[in-house]
Amino acid sequence: MSSRTPAVLVLEDGRSFRGESYGALGRSLGEVVFSTAMTGYQETLTDPSYHRQIVVQTAPQIGNTGWNDEDDESERIWVAGYVVRDPARVPSNWRSVRSLDEELVNQGIVGISGVDTRTLTRHIRERGAMRAGVFSGDAVADVDQLLAEVRQAPEMAGSDLARDVTTKKPYVVRADGETRFRVAALDLGIKSNTPRMMAARGIEVHVLPLGSTVDDVLAVSPDGVFLSNGPGDPATQDHAVALTKEFLSRRLPLFGICFGNQVLGRALGRGTYKMRYGHRGINIPVIDVATGKVAITAQNHGFAVEGTPGERFDSEFGAAQVSHYCPNDDTVEGLRCLDVPAFSVQYHPEAAAGPHDAAPLFDQFVELMDGKK
Repeated sequence: MSSRTPAVLVLEDGRSFRGESYGALGRSLGEVVFSTAMTGYQETLTDPSYHRQIVVQTAPQIGNTGWNDEDDESERIWVAGYVVRDPARVPSNWRSVRSLDEELVNQGIVGISGVDTRTLTRHIRERGAMRAGVFSGDAVADVDQLLAEVRQAPEMAGSDLARDVTTKKPYVVRADGETRFRVAALDLGIKSNTPRMMAARGIEVHVLPLGSTVDDVLAVSPDGVFLSNGPGDPATQDHAVALTKEFLSRRLPLFGICFGNQVLGRALGRGTYKMRYGHRGINIPVIDVATGKVAITAQNHGFAVEGTPGERFDSEFGAAQVSHYCPNDDTVEGLRCLDVPAFSVQYHPEAAAGPHDAAPLFDQFVELMDGKK
């Protein structure tokens, strides 16, 4: 463990938090955000949606279950940095093969422990997510000098990050058992559990790079199209929006989640905006306008689609509706097209660490494709 080495977290507004190093030594810059999840830290760290973000865990103890080789949501850790209060000294789980600290070192992720994460989280809630830097070992210097580095880093607004995380080449995840449907999934930062959830429903998933053309998608002969989660500002995704408009005009059944919800929103003519501190965690309530049913969901987004709960609006593809919202702040949590077969949600029905309230959305996608057939 490298926990006795001094480290410091410096925020863009000049606030700093001192602690001890956790993971690799060095410096790392990104946007500081907090996650309220009490479990599933491995899935969080390997979620491409967290690319270029310094994640603060609000749960006081992190690392208790160590690290295994089965629960990764992608091929690597994507967070820019990691902030925890009380790291586990010894992991305790029969599936653990090494400690979280070891894996952070292995992958060069700079972290800090011993931070008062409650105070830090309250600060982010009041001031908003902002640029920050984690510095440890020889990278620790005068705070003013470190602050200058932080303020030179790029902001999240206007950042096109999906291109950093998308697959370099197409790949296929076969259906479990008989293939009922074939889906083309546009990879904006897809998580490993998403194709698994679809495969369990008899769907053969063709995961395609973000730069794919309409012809590339149609070459798959898809029964439906999926828009994945991903990082960055949806206002940068003109290519994905143009593709989505093509899918809508061809009346291809479409399902989007998280970043995909924002892409669909833009295709329907809605604007997007940067939230004050976003939604990140696995305990966020969402209300279905049609039924009034509440689902507890996993989320990770710092941008949202403009709109109000239940709002109906016109688009070039016909009528649409804000189908879901978060009762905490009325954020748009889902969209449904009323004249073409398309819908999306801002949360994660594939959440491997739970909760699983939203998993039936994949069944709704199946029904949409079945109805089209």
